[in-house]
Amino acid sequence: MTMPRANTSTLPQQPDARASRWPVRTAAAALVAVLLAACSSTPLPPWNSPGAAAPRPSAPAPLPRPQAGKVVPAPLGSAQQAPAPQPQAPTGVITAPLPPAAPIVGRNEPLATPPYGPAVMARFPEPTVRYSTPGLAPDRRAFTTNVELEQWLQSVAQGTAGGPSRASMLRLGTSQRGEPLLGLLLTRAQGNDPAALDAGKRPTVVLIGQQHGNEPAGAEALLVIARELGQGLLEPLLERINVIIVPRANPHAAQADKRATANGNDKTRDHQLLKTPEAQAIARLVRDYRPILVVDAHEYTVAGRYKEKFNAVQRYDALLQYTTTANYPEFLTKASQEWYHQPMVAALKAQNLSSEWYYTNATGADDRTLSMGGTQPDTGRNVHGLKNTVSLLIETRGVGIGPLHMQRRVHTQVTAIASALRSTAERAANLEQVRAFVVRDISAKACRDNVVVEAGPTPTQREVVFIDPETGMDRPVRVDWNSSLNLRTLKSRARPCGYWVSDRAAPVIERLKLLGLQVLRIGEGGSLLADTYRETGREVSERRDVLGTIAGDGDIIRVQVAPVRAAIDVPAGSYYVPLNQPLAHLAVAALEPDTQNSYFANRLVEDLSQTARIMSTPSLVFEETD
Repeated sequence: MTMPRANTSTLPQQPDARASRWPVRTAAAALVAVLLAACSSTPLPPWNSPGAAAPRPSAPAPLPRPQAGKVVPAPLGSAQQAPAPQPQAPTGVITAPLPPAAPIVGRNEPLATPPYGPAVMARFPEPTVRYSTPGLAPDRRAFTTNVELEQWLQSVAQGTAGGPSRASMLRLGTSQRGEPLLGLLLTRAQGNDPAALDAGKRPTVVLIGQQHGNEPAGAEALLVIARELGQGLLEPLLERINVIIVPRANPHAAQADKRATANGNDKTRDHQLLKTPEAQAIARLVRDYRPILVVDAHEYTVAGRYKEKFNAVQRYDALLQYTTTANYPEFLTKASQEWYHQPMVAALKAQNLSSEWYYTNATGADDRTLSMGGTQPDTGRNVHGLKNTVSLLIETRGVGIGPLHMQRRVHTQVTAIASALRSTAERAANLEQVRAFVVRDISAKACRDNVVVEAGPTPTQREVVFIDPETGMDRPVRVDWNSSLNLRTLKSRARPCGYWVSDRAAPVIERLKLLGLQVLRIGEGGSLLADTYRETGREVSERRDVLGTIAGDGDIIRVQVAPVRAAIDVPAGSYYVPLNQPLAHLAVAALEPDTQNSYFANRLVEDLSQTARIMSTPSLVFEETD
């Protein structure tokens, strides 16, 4: 084999921000360019935390304070708001059961015997505000149906005609059973395509509900949010942000009152593998519109295994978590914590709603360990984070209790989501500056230092407060606790310049592009200095998360490898995935073979010889893929 040839078209060392799939604002890019010019590796500027010491004179300027200008509306339901009329369903939306010809989702009937006594019920009173959606109408036997949801979104869109803000329907795709996946874009931009939103220079927020079909509060809450953004109290936020709402990301499962998709997949853990059309639709949306914030609204189990293992039920109105996975940028973690999580906790507290970090318990009968949300790059929370967004999970207490406390559950979601929207509007310029920095910093790391291949939570202990199911009193329990806030590096390697992928791995290429990665086709064959993978062991096992086996997945290949340095011949028509691009860490997560979420482990890459780590800047002729 020969070494890489010289004097041919060479891949640029730094991406052109204007041509990037994740463009940055000119002023912020200029700031980062100054930092890059001064240092060989981009440093993090000082963080403007509350109570932080003043920056050193030689340090770059701190991030700006929240923008002045038009007042951001007060949180929904707060004392700062003038009393508003009771919300009404938009004109034309069906609020009565549909005729027999149309399918109607039968929600859980009120439980004859709730999983706890009256003392617990009394701890969760109805909120002072009453929310009105088709599924929240009095005496309804069903949550909002897919037909009603579409009519509601259409009504909101029609209601914005002639106003300063515009709402338009987005048809994102279809489910495995043919139900439409619908979104609603609300903006003051001149159009509804990604280019029009970019031209408006406002950051975009994506709100996603009901990825699990048996968790209805998020969808009902997002219908409320859609109306308030289009025609109500939240509409002034559109002066500073665009919002895309996907109330029901798993419509078939919602209709069937099931957690998984029609083929049994857990959709929320399919955001890297992209096996389901439902996950592909969300990936396409996020790739095209490049949001700065993604919110994922879920519900969690209230009694169930907690009552069986601890003789207790869940206490908190909301469980919250942001991205916690390997290689998530430090600045975005800080933004998630200080600009979003802290204000959200305060907003919930102001509404007398309790919150805690998200946690769950494995389904095994003897396992009493509580774990925060996982650290694997498979959930929407983590995959969207690696797309350089703030990515938040909001879970309300709902699974297993049917329609109990539904107004309070919706109120909790509305309060938390409105807080996230408000934080984005207040920090719009700051967030764009942070992302501009992160984009350049990640791209500059190609070929340098190490990259984390796999990380895990830190085992510790913690006191968690439950509720006694009979007396309604708090019950503190000391538990083993897996903290995802403190990641342990389980595996790391030298960071490559990129990855070579065989032309026999076509499914991989399409998925990488759907995630938003730049993939180059090799126009003329040549030779590259690479680390190939030598297999040192393997086993066949299940793909697992903190709950146990992930639904709908077959066996995976858990392989152990050792990198072997060699010059390899690469033919024309094969592919190169550079790491000097903003979404480089998604490529690492997908293409390093020895993790459970890799494309090799999940049989999208058939053989270890079909990928390699490229360890020097390639000098080859490349073509952009379609």
